[in-house]
Amino acid sequence: MTELNIGYARVSTDEQDLTAQRDALAVLGVEPERIYVDHGLTGTSRERPGLRQALAACRAGDTLVVAKLDRLARSLPDARAIADELAGREVKLNLGGSVHDPTDPVGRLLFNVLAMVAEFESDLIRMRTREGMKVAKARGRLRGKQPKLSPTQEAHLVALYAAGHA
Repeated sequence: MTELNIGYARVSTDEQDLTAQRDALAVLGVEPERIYVDHGLTGTSRERPGLRQALAACRAGDTLVVAKLDRLARSLPDARAIADELAGREVKLNLGGSVHDPTDPVGRLLFNVLAMVAEFESDLIRMRTREGMKVAKARGRLRGKQPKLSPTQEAHLVALYAAGHA
């Protein structure tokens, strides 16, 4: 049975591009048809269809390849859970060219440090976003999503509805 490289890539917003991650996965030996992706989904959520498909595609002896650990998980518990699941199924984990060996104490330490840094990064982003929103609100610039209709358009639609034209 042939061992396969299964790739996983993720971007947090629909506006972001996966090209750099796809290119990195190709350099790491992943065929384009074996790359599973998630668009617009945060790494803090385990409910990601692309990740679920990538994990399901992995068989014993295969390698799950990600360009960077923070694309796979944004919290230490989640990164560990994924790594433990893969190790239990005898699937290797390649993080940007470094294969994670769960049986090697130094490898486990480095993996945990990387996962902690990814979680820290995520926490900083969340904190900065909250601070920025607080400042914008204090300056009167944070008003939420703007209505699609002007007050005049809305009044016209209400009048049509009340007259039975809707």
